[in-house]
Amino acid sequence: MKPYPWNDYSHLLIERILKPRNLGRFNENAGALQEMRVVTGRVEAQGNILIMSLVVDETDGIVADAKFQAFGETALIGAADAACEVLLRKNYDQARRLSADLIDRKLRDFTNIPAFPKEVDTHLNLVLAAIEEAAEKCSDIPLKDPSTSPPVPSQLTGEGGHPNWHLFSPDEKLDHIKEVIRDEIQPYIELDAGGIEVSALNDETEVVIAYQGACTTCPSSTGATLEAIQQILRSKLSPSLQVKPDLSLLNY
Repeated sequence: MKPYPWNDYSHLLIERILKPRNLGRFNENAGALQEMRVVTGRVEAQGNILIMSLVVDETDGIVADAKFQAFGETALIGAADAACEVLLRKNYDQARRLSADLIDRKLRDFTNIPAFPKEVDTHLNLVLAAIEEAAEKCSDIPLKDPSTSPPVPSQLTGEGGHPNWHLFSPDEKLDHIKEVIRDEIQPYIELDAGGIEVSALNDETEVVIAYQGACTTCPSSTGATLEAIQQILRSKLSPSLQVKPDLSLLNY
């Protein structure tokens, strides 16, 4: 197979290929005394070999650590390395829903420019297949209460806001909110087989969101997940934003 040119990769992807952070493998009995289960997934295709190794907490199904071993194309190494970090603090069921897009977003230099060229989709899919095989070995582990485990990672939150927020028109503010929801939040919500869209922006401060799919029955949709979404919008756009769910669409 012809190597893919480096100029098709993002700088962050090249950095992970040259200096992977999560290279290695866990011994499958290493966590026996700490209520941890080590599971592996191995896939082979077109001369590529990948082994994903996960440490899963047997009390709640949360991935505590992840490493990989890869032999093959450079894109496979970068994708596996990024996936190890995306998996952290997700439960094994969320891990099985991990998408190639979410791995790609982890390594983008710019929000709207993919880190991987389309030609390497096969390698991203190999990573997903290895994770699926590993996660399958955890199906007997009870999952953590979703009301205390929002799918949106806390590291996306912080202080700040958009410097020109006060200059935007109401329609422009709504467009920016929808963009952040689509790019920064929706990919993680999909890990719980859910969806989210913006229903309204009232008085330029109150963001009303409508949940879809599994989110309509999840307790965290009005608790931990809602708080995480609000903090992300505040850090990316404006500290004045308040997020409220459309309660008429929730089913309890």
